[in-house]
Amino acid sequence: MGTIRPVLLTVLFLSSASGSYPRAHNVTWKSTNFKTILTWEPKPSADYSYTVEFSAVGADKQRNSHCIRSSVTRCDLSSSLSDLNANYVADVLSEPPLGATSSLIEFPYSSSPRFCPYKDTDVGRLDFKLQVSEDKKKTTLYVTDPLTALFEDGRQLNIRDIFSSQLQYKVTYWKNKSTGKKVRLSASNVIEMTDLDRAKSYCFKVQAYIPSRSLDKQLGELSRTQCSDGDNQSVFEVYSVGVIAAAIFLILLLMGLVIAVTVVCYKRREAAQHSGKEGMPLQDV
Repeated sequence: MGTIRPVLLTVLFLSSASGSYPRAHNVTWKSTNFKTILTWEPKPSADYSYTVEFSAVGADKQRNSHCIRSSVTRCDLSSSLSDLNANYVADVLSEPPLGATSSLIEFPYSSSPRFCPYKDTDVGRLDFKLQVSEDKKKTTLYVTDPLTALFEDGRQLNIRDIFSSQLQYKVTYWKNKSTGKKVRLSASNVIEMTDLDRAKSYCFKVQAYIPSRSLDKQLGELSRTQCSDGDNQSVFEVYSVGVIAAAIFLILLLMGLVIAVTVVCYKRREAAQHSGKEGMPLQDV
């Protein structure tokens, strides 16, 4: 009993002390184009702060100088994760605020899930320029590879620099005002479309496609839609039968409402005039 009591008191003391430094929760990686931010909750009070330690799995832990005893709930680790193919884990420690001390030897912490920059970063939206040849036989899409948060020899890298031949482009296209869509894959960011109907207008969307990744990470963000101009198109070519039928129905409905309102107003006017005549006194002859 004599040895149990000191151990019990020590455990209670540590529990009480760590209780003033709440553990972080919802530790999450957020990464787009290798701009990688570690986030967590909650925002600390003035009584404690957060420190981030990270490491590749099996390697020594490191610290980012901007994420030591900080009062914010995010840490930019973009430039710290130098091995893009490694799996990283980060710990968020709850510690005394900057300049304060504590008797604790180990501080409470929460760990992140594993994160691999090459496999897990999201690829952002692509931009592209649409050009139609004068004879309308060829439509060309010029895709711009987005820049990343990474630099090499003073040059900012784009996603092609990192993914190299693994990077492809998925083009989704359809006739303007139509719902039927087609897909084309291209290894080049200059994509020539020569099988389109010359008299039609087409719309296009582009996104990065990396088939070597897991299914949920293969596709990047969809680009904005761009449409080409179509010449000499009749209304039946531009709009589907359903759209035309809906427009005709709305026009007929509007005409019906106008006629109904006109008839009601006319009948009310007639009724008002009739009741006015009945209320007039008879004139002497």
